[in-house]
Amino acid sequence: MKVSVKLGATLKEGSRCEFLVWAPKADRVEVQIVSPFERRLPLERASVRRWEGGKRKGEKRTSAGYFRGVLEGVEPGTLYFYVIDGRLRRPDPASRFQPQGVHGPSQVTDSRFQWKDNSWSGFPLRDYIIYELHAGAFTPEGTFDALIGRLDELYALGVTAIELMPVGQFPGGRNWGYDGTYPFAVQNTYGGPDGLKRLVNACHQKGLAVVLDVVYNHLGPEGNYLGDFGPYFTDRYLTPWGMAVNFDGPDSDEIRRYFVENALYWVIECHIDALRLDALHAIVDQSPYPFLAELSETIAQEAERLNRHIYLIAESDLNDVRLIRPRELGGIGLDAVWNDDFHHALHTLLTGEKAGYYQDFGRLEQLAKAFREGFIYSGEYSVFRRRRHGSCSRGIPAHQLVVFAQNHDQVGNRLRGDRLSIISNQREAKNGKSATETVSTFPESVFESLKLAAGAVLLSPFIPLLFMGEEYGETAPFLYFVSHSDPNLVESVRKGRLEEFAAFGRTIDPPDPQAEETFRRSKLQHRLKLVGRHKVLLRFYQELLRLRKIFITFNNIEEVLCYEREKVLLIRFSGGGRGLINLLHFNRTAGSLTLSWPSGAWIKELDSAEEHWGGHGSNIPPMIRGSAEISLDPSPRSIALFVYQESL
Repeated sequence: MKVSVKLGATLKEGSRCEFLVWAPKADRVEVQIVSPFERRLPLERASVRRWEGGKRKGEKRTSAGYFRGVLEGVEPGTLYFYVIDGRLRRPDPASRFQPQGVHGPSQVTDSRFQWKDNSWSGFPLRDYIIYELHAGAFTPEGTFDALIGRLDELYALGVTAIELMPVGQFPGGRNWGYDGTYPFAVQNTYGGPDGLKRLVNACHQKGLAVVLDVVYNHLGPEGNYLGDFGPYFTDRYLTPWGMAVNFDGPDSDEIRRYFVENALYWVIECHIDALRLDALHAIVDQSPYPFLAELSETIAQEAERLNRHIYLIAESDLNDVRLIRPRELGGIGLDAVWNDDFHHALHTLLTGEKAGYYQDFGRLEQLAKAFREGFIYSGEYSVFRRRRHGSCSRGIPAHQLVVFAQNHDQVGNRLRGDRLSIISNQREAKNGKSATETVSTFPESVFESLKLAAGAVLLSPFIPLLFMGEEYGETAPFLYFVSHSDPNLVESVRKGRLEEFAAFGRTIDPPDPQAEETFRRSKLQHRLKLVGRHKVLLRFYQELLRLRKIFITFNNIEEVLCYEREKVLLIRFSGGGRGLINLLHFNRTAGSLTLSWPSGAWIKELDSAEEHWGGHGSNIPPMIRGSAEISLDPSPRSIALFVYQESL
């Protein structure tokens, strides 16, 4: 028998359901229906047309190891297991829904949905302004439907895309999502597949794109039964989280098919606009046609077929331009890549931290290089890594690099899960500065640092990413949390967290990841955005995003001047018929500065030190006529934006 069908359970006309599973380790496989009434169906061995990702041509061969069957009288909601060799009862590796968790039965779902986004085709990547959020911590309810109720606020903020941390089924109801063990199944506590579709539908109706974080470098430890079906994993490579996925060993063609089909599921059935590919540095694939190239080619082909903008965004700390280099030039052909260097440089300038990987940063010239080129480490020696690191990204379009002042990793992987609003406050207290105000209404110096960080990211030419709550200075931590049921695994997670923080000079133990209180502490406090400096900061973010949409996306960086001693960056843009200057002042004290300034008349569009942005007033005039040298007196920790006016 030769078939070409989707993995998992697919409903057909007339209450029929087709089951397809790859299980080369099994001699026989049965489907066991457990609800609404029990029955079993032996599956037949099937030779499935060999997976041919992308447009690559090749001999039409078939692959063995598949089992297939069609069962009558199956309705949506039917619960089932696969039974391997009469003894192992396991959920479907391609399950679309696990209503009872990772150890429970899989559920047959109806892929039909009443979409209202037929006119939606997405938009160019350069217009993405990403807002990363955790579906469980963003609202008190922790569901997709509750998130829909907050979309108007995100639209009013000015972001153009939301990025969901992983939603594949994980153990229990609390997890970052990177311990998922069912890549196709949408987390039951969030609202399952229909809840996700309702969210995507609502986003598209409001003009928001949806980015989904997917994890193809490993699966979580609890409920991970894929190894009972086939050689999904290899011990030839290791990841920080256990065995690596087998992308280049024996039988890897079908494993690649599994993950490529997963990406197509999100894009086609759930209408996702972009996939953020987690930790690509942990995917080891030495084949001549790597999995990532196959994935890139397949998604590009599908985007063309659907006439939609669909993107693959790489999260990687390798500073490797091959990930985004076009396939015809020998690259992987992904659309954009994380630039951790930008964050590290900005963070050290604002906080002074030098532990762990931050020891490689701290000079303003490094941030200047990030604006000029993208990657800061482009082959230079890294003290932290004790080797040379990175490749040169000079010439890479700015919209292929994602930058941020905070994200879930940079906040959640801190011992206390503290955000920039709290880190800066702790630094002020340590330096003996006034900290009489509560952390929920952070001090003035912290407030100015947050505005400066926002301006550096949002008025850059790169794709900016915000982490939920940063737009109003959220003070709740974002901690690492899990809800495993295996006591040994829980203890292993606790031990791993302690070891992870050793490199950062841990002096106290981190909060217990398993405790429900740890999760509750990580939920956003939306009420803050209505009061005090939080409210002003939110308005400031809205104004930055408004200005970005008018000016930044149509401009290229012409020049970056770095004044290391004065702690000033002057970034000049041109293009789109408008010239811009972004002045970033990182010094904690005021003082007159002598700067080179381009000729012409420059009108001040924004100044974070002005009173209506919560400052004490600015000494920078509303217009500057450029000359070889000018004197300015910018306020401490401030940002100002100027627009060239040719007619003056």
